Amino acid sequence: MSASTITPPVLDLDHVSFVRGGVTILDRVSLTVRAGEHWALLGPNGAGKSTILGFCAAMTHPTSGTVEVLGARLGRVELQSLRQSIGHVNPRHPLQSPLSIREVVLTGLTGTIQTPMRWEPQSDEIRHAEQLIDSLGLAGKADARWPNLSQGERGRALIARALIAEPRLLLLDEPSTGLDVAAREQLLETIDLLDETHPEVASILVTHHLEELPSTTTHAVLISHGRVMATGPASAVITSENVTAAFEHPIDVEHRDQRWSARTRRNRHSREASELVA
Repeated sequence: MSASTITPPVLDLDHVSFVRGGVTILDRVSLTVRAGEHWALLGPNGAGKSTILGFCAAMTHPTSGTVEVLGARLGRVELQSLRQSIGHVNPRHPLQSPLSIREVVLTGLTGTIQTPMRWEPQSDEIRHAEQLIDSLGLAGKADARWPNLSQGERGRALIARALIAEPRLLLLDEPSTGLDVAAREQLLETIDLLDETHPEVASILVTHHLEELPSTTTHAVLISHGRVMATGPASAVITSENVTAAFEHPIDVEHRDQRWSARTRRNRHSREASELVA
C-alpha cells in the first residue's frame, strides 16, 4: 500500500556508517520507511544487510550518522522498551524445548525465547494468540509442539509471535530459509495477507533471492559493498541494470503477476555454443 509523504517515518537512517575492526561495513547509508510500506532489503552475501537490520531492530549503534526507530533516536532512548514495538522474524529461532505453537507465540509478549518462570498470560492474551494462529493458516494446531513442526509451520508461528505485541515495524530476516517451493509460497501468501490484516505495519524483508519477495512489496533498497546502489519504489529499483550492478553479474530480472524472478543473462557466445551443442 502507498503511504503519504507527510507521514512521520517509522524508520530513518541518515548517512549511517559502521566500522568494525578498522573495516568499513556500511558507508553513509540512508533509508526512510513509513507506515504501511513494505520494503525489500536486497544484496549479495556480505553486502551489509544484516548490519542494517541490526539498526532497524535497535540492536546496533552506528559509528556515525543517526538512526531513528519509531521516532526515537538510538543513543537517546531505552532500547528494551523500544524493541517491544518491533516484531522480528528470524527463521533461525534458537528454541530448543518442545513448546507448543501457542506458547511460542505468547513469548512474543515477553520478548524471550522460553516462557519466563512465574509468568502466566492473561486470558485475552491467549485468545489473541489463538486468533493470530488461526489467521496465519495454523488453525487447529495451537497445541502442536515446536520439534514436530515443518519449517513452513515454524515460519508462520514466528510471524504470529512477532505480531502479538502489535508492533509498528516488522522485520523479516530471510524468512524463506530452509523452505521447499510449496512451503515458501505458502509463507509468502501469509506475508501478503498482512497488508490486509495489519495495514499500518511497516515491514522490511531481507533476502538475496528475488523469487522470495512477496507480491505486496512496495519499496526496495539494493546494497552492495556496504553502500546503497538504488532505493525507492520496487518497480524502479528491482531492474536488470540495478541488480546486475549490485551483484556484479549479468542478470535478467522479470516482473510478472506481481512477482519477481532472476536468471543469468546469456550472452551471444553462450547462445551460439548452445546452438552448436543442439
